[in-house]
Amino acid sequence: MSDPITPENTPAPETPAEAAPATETQAAAPEAAAPQQGGRDQRGGGRDGRGGGRGGPNRGGPRRPREEEGGIESSLVRIYRCAKVVKGGRTFSFGALVVAGDRAGNVGIGYGKANEVPMAVEKATKDARRQMVKVPLKGSTIPHTVKGRHSASGVTLVPAMPGSGVTAGKSVRPVLELAGITDVLSKAYGSTSPKNLVKATIDALRRLQSREDVERDRGVKIEAPGGKQLASV
Repeated sequence: MSDPITPENTPAPETPAEAAPATETQAAAPEAAAPQQGGRDQRGGGRDGRGGGRGGPNRGGPRRPREEEGGIESSLVRIYRCAKVVKGGRTFSFGALVVAGDRAGNVGIGYGKANEVPMAVEKATKDARRQMVKVPLKGSTIPHTVKGRHSASGVTLVPAMPGSGVTAGKSVRPVLELAGITDVLSKAYGSTSPKNLVKATIDALRRLQSREDVERDRGVKIEAPGGKQLASV
């Protein structure tokens, strides 16, 4: 028979000191897990640490103009890779689109193909030097507004004040800069193919006329609205 419960044999309640070890053990578990969670964040939390950004160089864009003999510079606009399927597999060839000019009113474009990139660039550069055209300039800009077109692409060139710079895309800019134009506004329409835009820009530059050309073609003298003769371009 069990003893009756009395104040003498009643078990004493647990004190905070006795319950503290269990509480410290439970509190230590989240602290031990915290470094592991931080380690996961450091390994894969940020994509910037892995270098996954898109800020890399544009491999298909135009390169810095390269000066050659005779004061003529060339700029590589685009490299094309072509594949031919044969019995033994694929054979690759490369095409290069190059712009050449002397920054004094002479500019030309060329296209060359070869099995290696350097050879293709060399052939395109020689082709561009053979097809250079003379562009009439008015100081650092063009004499008048002009439009050029090739296939599905169109380019409009507008004169600009000195200090405006060249406002053009990556395919049109090399043609204008190597022609010696430093202040001009441009707008491209239609297809964005580099070949079409470059040829459309050359077509627009071919359509430019100086004041002397207009006077010779029309057989008249161009005068200002006040009756004063305009200065030579």
